[in-house]
Amino acid sequence: MKYFELDTPALLIDRDIMMENLRSMQNYADIHNVQLRPHTKTHKMPKLARLQEDLGAIGITVAKVGEAEVMAENGLKNIFIANEIVGKSKLERIKTLAETIDISFGIDHTFQLNQIEEVFEGASKKAQVLVEIEVGEQRSGIIEESDYITLLEAVKACKNVEFKGVFSHDGHSYKAENVEECKALYLESVNRTLHFAKLAEEMGLNPEVVSIGSTPPFMLKFKIPSGVTEIRPGTYIFMDASQANVIGTYDNCAASVLTTVISKPTNERVITDVGAKGITAQSRSKGHTTTKGFGRIKGFSDTYIHGVFDEHAIIYNEEFRNQVNIGDKVEIIPNHICPVCNLYENAFLISESEVIEALPVECRGKLQ
Repeated sequence: MKYFELDTPALLIDRDIMMENLRSMQNYADIHNVQLRPHTKTHKMPKLARLQEDLGAIGITVAKVGEAEVMAENGLKNIFIANEIVGKSKLERIKTLAETIDISFGIDHTFQLNQIEEVFEGASKKAQVLVEIEVGEQRSGIIEESDYITLLEAVKACKNVEFKGVFSHDGHSYKAENVEECKALYLESVNRTLHFAKLAEEMGLNPEVVSIGSTPPFMLKFKIPSGVTEIRPGTYIFMDASQANVIGTYDNCAASVLTTVISKPTNERVITDVGAKGITAQSRSKGHTTTKGFGRIKGFSDTYIHGVFDEHAIIYNEEFRNQVNIGDKVEIIPNHICPVCNLYENAFLISESEVIEALPVECRGKLQ
């Protein structure tokens, strides 16, 4: 069928744009002689994760144990959980996964290490851990060198834990005002990550993996310094309105939400049938990812969602109102695609207006 025949709201993925995005990022990694380990929290679809590996990715990144379990059930065998894991029940699940796949995960404190050592007692394989380095995002990760040294000394004393390397996420690059500031933040983050990798070497722990990640620096094709072994972009597969603002074009946006015009109550107001439960209420208000409103109407100049209720999108634009009729369907480019994918049971892969395939979003809701 034609995609505009789909009932709405519906999550659409343009196959041709997506494939170009995938090939471009893989080529970028290959040119810089680093491994690509894409973060699949963006799409949450095992079939697309397998496609990323088929195109050259060494493995995948996930955010939660539940995502790792679903991906493993669907044939993914090399998974990194880019998050600190706390709780014996989650660690037991990782230990079970480790019996059949290669799986690693993050730590940044000895509390986590003590739990891991206890749970992995008697396991056939040691727990594979990477230490997260906080590089300016003001989220999780090691900040002080003294804490890092203490943690690595504790790792060396463990019999059930193996140090695999370090990782970082320069998410604050989203808030850079321009390309120059983004590059400065990126290089500062990478150099800090490499510094902590060097400290590990000096302590006799060889970091097999030095992993960095966030989409903007890689879309801007910044050079990857020697010493980095892998990159973990996620959003690049689909892109979104905020990432489009970084590179100055919406041409790379593969994902959109199809929605129906259901009301035109005033001379300038238009209502469609998707709201916060289908496009979120997210926006970005700082730096080069700044977005207008709550999503951009594809194919219409300077037309955005002005507000959302749970099941309604509100648009104020007289020109747009005069161009559409009740019953017409339009597409919204979301501000942030990652949480949007998590709201849908299926995505529809399309090409040249035809629906090619319905893709289950099998990691949807896997928050534990």
